Amino acid sequence: MTTTSILQDVFRSLTLKRHLEQGRADPAQAADFVVGRCAVASESVVQTAVEAAAGAFPAWSAVPLERRMQLGAGIRERIRRGHAAFVDVLVSEGQPRALAEWQVCGLLDVYATESLDWCAAQMHQQTRLRGRIMTLRRNPDGVVCVNPPQNTPAASTMFAVSALMAGNTVVVRAPRSAPLGVMHALREFVVPVLEELGAPAGTLNAYCARPGPTLQSWLESPHVADIFYTGGVERGLELERECVAHGKKPVLELAGNDCVVVWRDADVELAAQALSECFFGSGQICMVPNQVIAHPAIADELIVHLSKQAAGIRPGPPDRRDVLLTPVLRGERFFAYLRDAVAKGARVEFGGRRLEVDGSPSDTGMFLEPTVLRIHGCAGARDIEAVREETFFPLLPVVVPDPADDRSLLEEAIAYVTSNPYGLRNSLWATDPAVIERFVARTFNGGLLKVNDSHVSLLPWLPSHGGTGYTGGVFGEANYPMLRCSRLQGVSIATGISPRDVVLGAYSARFSAP
Repeated sequence: MTTTSILQDVFRSLTLKRHLEQGRADPAQAADFVVGRCAVASESVVQTAVEAAAGAFPAWSAVPLERRMQLGAGIRERIRRGHAAFVDVLVSEGQPRALAEWQVCGLLDVYATESLDWCAAQMHQQTRLRGRIMTLRRNPDGVVCVNPPQNTPAASTMFAVSALMAGNTVVVRAPRSAPLGVMHALREFVVPVLEELGAPAGTLNAYCARPGPTLQSWLESPHVADIFYTGGVERGLELERECVAHGKKPVLELAGNDCVVVWRDADVELAAQALSECFFGSGQICMVPNQVIAHPAIADELIVHLSKQAAGIRPGPPDRRDVLLTPVLRGERFFAYLRDAVAKGARVEFGGRRLEVDGSPSDTGMFLEPTVLRIHGCAGARDIEAVREETFFPLLPVVVPDPADDRSLLEEAIAYVTSNPYGLRNSLWATDPAVIERFVARTFNGGLLKVNDSHVSLLPWLPSHGGTGYTGGVFGEANYPMLRCSRLQGVSIATGISPRDVVLGAYSARFSAP
């Protein structure tokens, strides 16, 4: 169903959706409400897709790396040509237009020439030494099964299918809540390029299905090598353990609870702009800022600027370009976070209400007002649930340390950031080169570190996803799917080498006197 129709009449729209799914209503009579239809795969289809991917793997992995890399350039060009229609599909599924456009631009960076060239260089390197040709190469894992999230399924799918360029074959499960963007992206951007490259049938497979049975089928299948899972921390870490038990590689993109430090000499207005990204998509984007450490000298000024930014982020239909909030049907947990924070000494500086689609406060509105919290001191900040956890709501805690000398404050801020059990992204706003150098040198957690920049923006060459701790699991790091879904191997090809001399004569040959 279109998000606009749900905003206009949620009961009627969801009732009609249920009747359509049950075959009790005619789609032709509901054209103004329906985005599109997508079949739900049976258990046999789920199994057949994996078998098809396994069957295609030998031929696709044998295609030379240079030719497989043409897939990325082809995808990039097709996104350029078909971006407008893709954005329209994402908007119809509920993505605010501005955020849909941001996602599409981000895919151009994922498939940028700089990104692809760097990954290709990591896949194959060669040197000659002492009569040998020695190669370091990354070999594809095999069948990679992809489970994208419900909040940004199409963009996440397009990120994950870059594993094809490593020689893997791929199976994608589109979520039932938003399958059309996934199917559109694969059909319009990926499949045509695979056909041009002569990829065998089964190289890419996609269907819509329930997550639980599908994941279980992947775990039990002898054909599946990797499970690329994007979702919540609890289920993701449980799946990691199940993958290891079944001899499969887990590639996890889980929650983020990103820290941003704003130093005394920061451009406070620009920092507030970056922090307001917390409210994009109602906070239901994993890579947005989630907590702030504000230098006591500028904390009050920062909160004023941040509150102004929050006030300018309004609800509305997703097709309006100025809309950045999305509906939140179940907001009870949001208000539980607020009650917990206030009970533990936090102060609500802005927001904290439900809003109607026109922005007016309401007890029953489908939107949550962007909310700014002020929290005193780092020591007990993580006792507050909204700081300790990724809330997935438009809720930003600003932690203000106790006054101290700058050296002590910087060490306290770095210790706070690096002790975060999550590890997607971190940011710093500062101008003092010594502060920037110290922060960058000591901040090891997270897949990406930004300084004086948009927190959520994607960049060519640098990783767009991936992280440590709760974000990436035990094997977490910056994520390039070509590298995460392949394994390093060394190869030596010798000519005219005497094995006996190599083993038994090596010491004297290497250390003999001149």
